[in-house]
Amino acid sequence: MASLFRLVFAVFVMILLSAIDNPVGASKEIKVGGTEGWRQPGFNDSAMYNQWAARHRFHVGDSLRFQYKNDSVLVVDKYGYFHCNTTNPISTFKDGSTLVTIERPGPAYFISGNPDRCKNGQRLAIEVMGLHPIARSPPSIAYPPQSYMAVSPSPVSSSGESVHMAALAVVSVSMALVTSFVTCLVFAPYHFRIC
Repeated sequence: MASLFRLVFAVFVMILLSAIDNPVGASKEIKVGGTEGWRQPGFNDSAMYNQWAARHRFHVGDSLRFQYKNDSVLVVDKYGYFHCNTTNPISTFKDGSTLVTIERPGPAYFISGNPDRCKNGQRLAIEVMGLHPIARSPPSIAYPPQSYMAVSPSPVSSSGESVHMAALAVVSVSMALVTSFVTCLVFAPYHFRIC
C-alpha cells in the first residue's frame, strides 16, 4: 500500500515539475541585420545596427543569429562597445554563423573583431527585457449590429495561453487525484478500503 502511495506521489511530482518547467513565452531566433546579416555598414549607413535594434524587442531566452564571412563577433562590455576595444572580450566567435542565446536582462553589446569595421558602425547594442510575457487573446471588440446573414467572428486563441491552461488543468487534475487517494488511505477503515 505504501509503495503504491509512493508511486502516485512520484508521478504527481513529475507532472508538477514538467508543468512548472514550461517557458513563460515562446523564445525566438533573430537574425542580426536582417537579410544583410553581420557586415560593415555602408559609408552613409553607420547607424544601421542602432536602427535595426530599435525595430526589435529582445527578451531573455531569445537567440541572436550572426551570419558573416571573413569576420568575427565579440561580446563585450560597455567600454568595449563604445571604444571598439577588442583586447578583452567576454566571448569571441569566428564560425561564420554564430548563435548567441540571451541569458539575462539589461544591456548587451556586440562588436566586429576588426576594430576598423567596428569604428565604421559594425557594432550592436541591445536592451534585453525579462522573459517573454504570456501571449493573451486580444480584448473583445463591440461590433455594430449586423444583418442576419453575417457570420460572427470566432474568438482568437493564443497558443501560449492554451499551453499554460492545459498545464494548469493537468496539475489540477493530478492534485485532485492524489488528494482523493491520500484521503481514502488515511480515513477509510482498513477493511472498507477500495483504493
